[in-house]
Amino acid sequence: MSVQTVVPDETFATAAAPAQLDRATAALRGNGYLVHVVDTVSEARGLVSGLLPRDESVFTASSETLRLSGIAADIDDSGTFASVRAQTGDLGDDVQAVIRLGAAPEVVVGSVHAVTEDGHLVVASASGSQLAPYASGARKVIWVVGAQKVVPDLETALRRIRSYSLPREHLRLQEFGQSSFIGKILIVEREALPERATVVLVREPIGF
Repeated sequence: MSVQTVVPDETFATAAAPAQLDRATAALRGNGYLVHVVDTVSEARGLVSGLLPRDESVFTASSETLRLSGIAADIDDSGTFASVRAQTGDLGDDVQAVIRLGAAPEVVVGSVHAVTEDGHLVVASASGSQLAPYASGARKVIWVVGAQKVVPDLETALRRIRSYSLPREHLRLQEFGQSSFIGKILIVEREALPERATVVLVREPIGF
């Protein structure tokens, strides 16, 4: 697929219906996740701040949801939390060093590109830097997810990534003279460790 020629499918930008959100919430809880449903991005921001420890390392995965909501700045710039990213300032252009440092934090905060109604989480990445802590590297994980990311099934989740999330990311990066691609895709079906993973579902759209 030539990302340059793809116009994002804006049908994936619309918040899911309340019934869809309810089904996804129930399924996520059945799959071992702690789930919070909030009405607004502002509520999600306050909730995440309250959930995070002050004395343990926290890694913010690359995420437009975190950036646009202000959650990334709360963690990385406020000095309130033990931010992994705040501690990487002296690593320069050593991308591998930054990736390794973020692979096993105490807590990782990020988002996903889709949540299916049967409670599966799907996230794509170019480098894969956020996938290791998401899958098992972090002791705890918090995902903040806008309601537009709730989809019926895995097939639709993968289509959402390729026809909406990737083109949107490509357009964003074009402003910096860069482009994007899908390097790796993680599908998380359930969580084995009690209370390890938390999903914050926001009833309004945020991120892509």
